[in-house]
Amino acid sequence: MSRYQAALLGLGLLFMLLLYVGLPGPPEQTSWLCGDPNVTVLAGLTRSSSPIFYREVLPLHQRRRVEVMLLHGKAFNSRTWEQLGTLQLLSRRGYRAVALDLPAAPGYFPASLSLLLFPGFGNSAPSKEASTEAGRAELLQHVLQDLEVKNVVLVSPSLSGRYALPFLIRGHHQLCGFVAIAPTSTQNYTQKQFWAVKTPTLIVYGELDHVLAQESLQQLRHLPNHSVVKLHNAGHACYLHKPQDFHLVLLAFLDHLP
Repeated sequence: MSRYQAALLGLGLLFMLLLYVGLPGPPEQTSWLCGDPNVTVLAGLTRSSSPIFYREVLPLHQRRRVEVMLLHGKAFNSRTWEQLGTLQLLSRRGYRAVALDLPAAPGYFPASLSLLLFPGFGNSAPSKEASTEAGRAELLQHVLQDLEVKNVVLVSPSLSGRYALPFLIRGHHQLCGFVAIAPTSTQNYTQKQFWAVKTPTLIVYGELDHVLAQESLQQLRHLPNHSVVKLHNAGHACYLHKPQDFHLVLLAFLDHLP
């Protein structure tokens, strides 16, 4: 390993330490909710040149107009939404929902080091499109086309903001709604850019997240059509710490979309 790679590795490990040690942890042990035996969770790969792994549920009862696409934060993947019961809940409420395994960008590191620095991306292989802002927006666009997802509400926690925000800024006219859970990368966009987005937006954050939540909230408040919900006694991954509360506010937002 060269000195340059070793330096990058050190910086990456330092960043992970600051992120996971510096942020407040959950006030209670995270509990995974049981799935619904009546709901079938499908899985597959998109047909694009950079195949993306996804999990999908179809409406169990009468189909709603909007469909939901769930992204994930660092160290998580699409299975998180199945374990949490979110996919099953949306199916029971009449929503088609798709959860993605976001691809990492190809790096300069050997595979073993890449797995250490970029864990949790599930079954999607690294993609060149993930290396740029425009590429990440196009990647989501291709997924929507491949899976024929329409009238979509995009749910974006934490690190997935690197994908969701470029798409929101460029293609917000395709979105019926946007759910922001302390996403990263908000500082990359101006007040004017956010103001131009008319998409109904739900901003959710944990009371104990004093870093990323506050930074993103400061920027996302410039979205003209937004509401804010603070989950008490929850940290950065507030949907994991308070899953029932999160599901209630998510469903209330979805059910009231035009």
